[in-house]
Amino acid sequence: MPITPATATNSPSSGTAKPILLELVDEDGVTVGTAEKLSAHQPPGKLHRAFSVFLFDERGRLLLQQRALGKYHSPGVWSNTCCGHPYPGEAPFAAAARRTYEELGVSPSLMAEAGTVRYNHPDPASGLVEQEYNHLFVGMVQSPVRPDENEVAATAFVTPEDLAERHARDTFSAWFMTVLDAARPAVRELTGPSAGW
Repeated sequence: MPITPATATNSPSSGTAKPILLELVDEDGVTVGTAEKLSAHQPPGKLHRAFSVFLFDERGRLLLQQRALGKYHSPGVWSNTCCGHPYPGEAPFAAAARRTYEELGVSPSLMAEAGTVRYNHPDPASGLVEQEYNHLFVGMVQSPVRPDENEVAATAFVTPEDLAERHARDTFSAWFMTVLDAARPAVRELTGPSAGW
């Protein structure tokens, strides 16, 4: 399966390299065009389609990932289980399942749509901007995680209390709380009241 860092290219049989394209959308999430991945993130940013995945174990703990230090955007920070961008024309659900497998080596045993959220978050460290129309997904993970070290530096399963401590201590992605808060109703439905989300 393809890995899609910002500078990756696809090499068709003609030998010409093609840049990775993102799907540009309007404020209602309707596709309006495409843009090269890195240019879409340069200030002020172009509104594009994205996804965020939140996977939980059977004890209701959230799987976090620490982004690899080699990532072009927000390297080394903690964030939700998986996030990324569909290819133009790719369904967000399919993209979310694909990237979860590529980054973490697992396929969710259950994954459901959890709404959308629109945000604009600059990343102070890189100077890039996340101007995204983000499709949210929640689900379960029941097999061991096998992270791709080029994508993921570390993983951790956390309770809400663990997350509060870690969030106060460690650096998280600029978008993390925005997407988590937007997904909370679906998270609570999935994990039940005892999990505390």
